[in-house]
Amino acid sequence: MSVSRRKIAPVTATFCVLLCLLATACPTSVAQKTYTNSIGVELVLIPAGAFLMGADARAANEKPPHRVRISRPFYLSKYEVTQEQWQAVMGNNPSEFKGKNNPVEQVSWEDAQEFIRRLNEKEGHGRYRLPTEAEWEYAARAGTTSVWSFGDDADQLGQYAWYLDNSAETTHPVGQKKPNAWGLYDMHGNVFEWVQDWYGENYYASSPSADPSGPSFGYSRVQRGGCWGCYPAGIRSTRRSSNPPGGRSSHVGFRLALFPE
Repeated sequence: MSVSRRKIAPVTATFCVLLCLLATACPTSVAQKTYTNSIGVELVLIPAGAFLMGADARAANEKPPHRVRISRPFYLSKYEVTQEQWQAVMGNNPSEFKGKNNPVEQVSWEDAQEFIRRLNEKEGHGRYRLPTEAEWEYAARAGTTSVWSFGDDADQLGQYAWYLDNSAETTHPVGQKKPNAWGLYDMHGNVFEWVQDWYGENYYASSPSADPSGPSFGYSRVQRGGCWGCYPAGIRSTRRSSNPPGGRSSHVGFRLALFPE
């Protein structure tokens, strides 16, 4: 039996308007796959799930490999935070390698926290933060267990990353290389990325299996992803590095996590 479109059109139109209003007013309440915020940061929805974190045949601080569950979905910025985006919030640009679409660098973990505080205030909520180390590696791996998100063949690395062999010892505009399977760019190379956790050399030996957030205190904060000055082994998915929270370098920037209501 056919149904007149004329009779149901007003209901459908009203429903669509309501959905649009919801998506505009509270984007993280709706199951959007991507979201762009008020300063142009594009974020990708990362599903909840489990993965094998760390590596057995690598550096001691990456052992032991252990199963980790990320219990809820979250958004992660598609690109590293750019100098233009930093300028929009902070009113300055501390970067050594200038370029509005290059990742911001010469920012400490503490600087990133102040950026996040101001951005949360600007957007009227408190749901932005740095990803945890586990969230970062989960997103970087994008379902893989290989050395890099695309596999184990170092000959392909130049298609996905800016690193020592191709960077000319400088940062590059974000998003010029191939993304991983979840649509995230520059998870390998370009700049190291601050994450939320305190660094613990042997933390993996006692890490919780669900939503680990790092040691309760420490002297350094974790950095992930490697940078423009790293060798191939230095930008693998499991590589862990750290610096004091007040440290700044042209090698280090960050990307944002956003959590649904």
